[in-house]
Amino acid sequence: MALAAATTLLGGAMYANANAASVTPDPSTSASPTTPGSTSPTTPGGSTSPSTPASATAPAPTGTAGTGSSVSDVVDAADAFLKTLDDDQQASVLLDFTQANATAWSNEACGADCRVGIELSTLSDTQLAAAKAVVEAATGTGTGTGYDQISQILAADDVLGETDSSYGSGNYYLAFLGTPSTSGTWQLHFGGDQLAVNLTYKDGEVVGTTPYFAGVEPATWTDDDGTTYAPLSGMHDGVESMLEGLSDDELSEAKLSDSTTDVVLGPDEDGDFPDTKEGFAVSELTDDQQQLVLDAITPWVEAADDTTAASTLSTYKSELDDTYISYSGTTALDTAGDYVRIDGPGVWIEFSVKDGVVDTSQLNYSSVYRDHDTDYGGEFSFS
Repeated sequence: MALAAATTLLGGAMYANANAASVTPDPSTSASPTTPGSTSPTTPGGSTSPSTPASATAPAPTGTAGTGSSVSDVVDAADAFLKTLDDDQQASVLLDFTQANATAWSNEACGADCRVGIELSTLSDTQLAAAKAVVEAATGTGTGTGYDQISQILAADDVLGETDSSYGSGNYYLAFLGTPSTSGTWQLHFGGDQLAVNLTYKDGEVVGTTPYFAGVEPATWTDDDGTTYAPLSGMHDGVESMLEGLSDDELSEAKLSDSTTDVVLGPDEDGDFPDTKEGFAVSELTDDQQQLVLDAITPWVEAADDTTAASTLSTYKSELDDTYISYSGTTALDTAGDYVRIDGPGVWIEFSVKDGVVDTSQLNYSSVYRDHDTDYGGEFSFS
C-alpha cells in the first residue's frame, strides 16, 4: 500500500499509531520550514524545481502533532513558505479575504472547481515541507486531534486514491486569504474532499477556528505493517459516550423527529443555523453527564492551536446550560443514518455516519464544527 512508503506530504518521519501513547515529536517537524527535510528554502522555487512535483501521497499517520506555536510563528512559517514559491505560485496562494474565497470549500472530490489556493501535488519536496510547517504551526498538538488528525485524514484519502484517482492527499489545497501578518485580518485556508481548515487571525489573535470539516473514508484501516488507524475515533467515541450517558427518557426526548442522513451545515450552508434548538437541554443533565458533553465537544475544538482551544472550550463550558444535544438513527453510531448534534449559543457540532462512497462496504464519517458567531472570524453576514 502507498502508506507503507509515503514520507513526504505533511510530515517527514513514519508515524506511530495515533491511538497509542503520545509520541515525542521528531525535531524535523518544527514550525520552521528550514528544518523539515534536508533542503532549506532559499530563493523562490527553492533548490528543488517546482516543475518536479513531490509524491502525491501522505506520510503514514503519526503521533507527531502540531508545534503549539504562537501566531507570530504561524506568520513566520507562512512567510517562509511563500519564499519557496515563484511569482505565479504566490499568486495562487495569496488571495483576497472575500466571502467567496473563504467559503470555497467542499466535502466533494471537486478539485479546483470548488476550492481556491495551490494544489499540494504541484509542489516540490522543499515547498511541501514549508507548506507542512504552516499547517503544523497553526493546529493543535494533541494525539488524534489537530495536526495529527489532519495527517491521518490525508493518509485515508491516499487509501481511497488506490481505488479512485480522483482522491488522494495531493488533491488538497492551501491558500492565505489576506496577507499573513500579526496585524490586520487574514485566514489560513486548507483542505480537500475530507477536510476544511479555516483559521482566521486579526491583529495577532485567533478570532475564528471554524468552519472545520473533518471526514474520513474508510473510517478505519490497517496498513501493511499491521498498524490500524481511525482518524475520527475520538470524535465518534466522544459523542457515543455522551449518548450512552443518557437515560431512556432523556434519549427519547433527545431524538430528532426526522432522520438526518448527512451533516446539515456542510459546505454552502453558511449561516443556516436552525432558528429553534432541538433535542435535550444540557441544563437538565447531571454534572457527570454535562462533563460527557464537554468531552464530546473537545476533539473538534482541539483542531486549533492549544491556547485557542483551551479558551474556546472554556467559553463553551460556560454556555452548557443553553446547549442542546440531539440525535437520529441509533446511539451505536455504526449504521448509515446515525447522526448526532450539539447546538449551543456558540458551538455547533454534527457527526454523521454514511455508507462509503468509493467502497460501499465501508462506513464514511462526516462531521462539521461551526460557531454561531465566529465562523470565518465573524467577518461575513449570511442572513
